[in-house]
Amino acid sequence: MPKNLSRNFKGKKIDITFDEYFKLSNEYQEITISPETGIAPTFKVKKKTLEIDFKDSLENNTTYSIHFGKAIQDVNESNILKNFSFVFATGPKLDSLQISGKVISSQDNQPVLDATVFLFPLKKDSLFGKKKPSIYTSTDSSGNFSLKNLREDTYRIYALKETGADRIYNSPNEDIAFLKDSIFLNKDTSNISLKLFKQVAENFRILDRRIEKDGKINLYFNKPLEKPSITFIDAPTIKNPIIDFSSKGDTVHLWLRDYSFDSLKVAINNYDKVLDTVTLRRSLKDTYNRTILFNNNLSGGKIVPGKPLTLTFNLPISSINASKVVLTEDSISKSGFTIKKLLPSELKYQIDFPWKTKKRYTLSFNEGAIEDIYGTKNKDLKLDFELDEIENYGNLSLNLIKEDSLKNYIVQLLVGKENNIYKEFVITKNATVNINNIPTNTYKVRVIEDANNNGKFDSGNVRLKIQPEKVWFWDKTIVTRANWDREEKIAIPKDFKD
Repeated sequence: MPKNLSRNFKGKKIDITFDEYFKLSNEYQEITISPETGIAPTFKVKKKTLEIDFKDSLENNTTYSIHFGKAIQDVNESNILKNFSFVFATGPKLDSLQISGKVISSQDNQPVLDATVFLFPLKKDSLFGKKKPSIYTSTDSSGNFSLKNLREDTYRIYALKETGADRIYNSPNEDIAFLKDSIFLNKDTSNISLKLFKQVAENFRILDRRIEKDGKINLYFNKPLEKPSITFIDAPTIKNPIIDFSSKGDTVHLWLRDYSFDSLKVAINNYDKVLDTVTLRRSLKDTYNRTILFNNNLSGGKIVPGKPLTLTFNLPISSINASKVVLTEDSISKSGFTIKKLLPSELKYQIDFPWKTKKRYTLSFNEGAIEDIYGTKNKDLKLDFELDEIENYGNLSLNLIKEDSLKNYIVQLLVGKENNIYKEFVITKNATVNINNIPTNTYKVRVIEDANNNGKFDSGNVRLKIQPEKVWFWDKTIVTRANWDREEKIAIPKDFKD
């Protein structure tokens, strides 16, 4: 007692009876009441009944909604009773307004399951990111949501796909969505579209630093940098360090020629402006063990036609003695190959030779052929490979037509189920893009509306009320086949629809 959706409730206790035995889990974290009571009620399970005792007086003529989150689970398999709410009114009127809509991902426009959608009354919006909401629900497998039994008010609406379970947006690893404008709710509102995005941190900081067993220093950032650099502070002995920033500018690897320091202060800059500093510490007794290894750019053990063979070493290399490098073709030793460093990198090398199809190659670095900047020499290293046949690849031509001549776009060719970016192009006018020697696979075309014309996808920002740049997917899937040329005409629409 009373029943769900009852009116004129005057008691201090509610009994909710279920059709099977259940248990409560994290009830004081999961269960919320809107509007809040000054003192939290108590919850007690008695067989198939949940007893809720209110310890504070309830307001007159008010609709109360109790949201249970993931608190109610069956006894046997711990299945959660999702999106269960109990609603009652202390007066003759029951609030009955609704808001419904859909949550999708900004990356692929696909619906998101189990995103939390929540409201803050506008006068309490300052609680966003600080306190869990009392009005919330979660999305179904189609991304749909519905918030019911709402009172007339002005609200801010958000969606959150979080790593934890506190319903508070408090981590850059969580996906967030919001509606730019507040909602004045005086009638049922539907078709709300919320697009989840991962926000780029506003303030830069170094997340982590690590000195590996071989002496490599790794620094990890909370956001990518466009033109990063490093400054060593009060360290005159640091000369000619090897600095390798990741392609995204969110990580840097360092190799120092002198590790005699016990502490070293490093500044990370962007466009020569200092953003953050970190102190590296080591024991003067620390020693480093190094073994020279490399990885390659082969695809399934084969050189992709039109691409050179490149090797990336795990340590900065000072020299390679070509007289100790052997290339065999079908077990016959070959001369005439060249090895060149791909400057400015101290790790990457390119091997050039007139490769032939249907031949088996072995590249051998005999012991002592390679020396790193610390004087470490390699043990025997070998790489077996062959040149893939051009007939195993196709050619793709994309005729891109802008229906809005004033907008610029980033066109991405995505490969496989993971939607990895295979190729990317900035389109400022109608153009035909030719992609040659493309492997047999399944591809999709994603188009980003480059609103600020900076040539990259820009995510959103909750505080600044900035939405992520719009994304549109061409409705066809491209399946490439070996030795096959394919042409596709793609009209990029004026307005992107979710």
